[in-house]
Amino acid sequence: MFRSRSKDEQAATTKVTADQPQQTRDPQAPKGRPTPKRSEAQSQRRSLAKTPANRKDAAKRAREARRADLAKQREALAGGDERYLPARDKGPVRRFARDFVDSRFSVAEYFLPLAVVILVLSMIQAGAMQSYVLLLWMVVIVLIVINSIFFGFQLKRQLRRRFPDENLRGAVAYALMR
Repeated sequence: MFRSRSKDEQAATTKVTADQPQQTRDPQAPKGRPTPKRSEAQSQRRSLAKTPANRKDAAKRAREARRADLAKQREALAGGDERYLPARDKGPVRRFARDFVDSRFSVAEYFLPLAVVILVLSMIQAGAMQSYVLLLWMVVIVLIVINSIFFGFQLKRQLRRRFPDENLRGAVAYALMR
């Protein structure tokens, strides 16, 4: 495995590669255009490869490009233009799922304000208050789960009715994550 190869083995491998043609184009055939001058070729290479001078500039440029792409996607989501959307958001099924979610009331929309209220209430050191806060946490979580289950069934029924021949895989989970 790690030994040096004998001269016979080396000669055998060179014969195999020498028999196989490496060039796809006839070397005598013209290339169809004149060879550019060195100064033109160098200036073209420099214009194509405008690399940043250091890591900080490269990170800044990448951040700006990412920010511009996200702004395009945000505008596309607001305007309904699907060309700039990520692949997971494209298609009529996903558009319907987004519209379905946005047009309905959900208990999960109010989770953050309820969580803040419950957190503030849990700071009160009364014995009975602690058990009420815990009960309130449980009620909020159960309401969110029940609402999500009903929401999923409704969406699945609507999707089957509107898109009978489409692939509906992952559409309900996509809508529930919104």
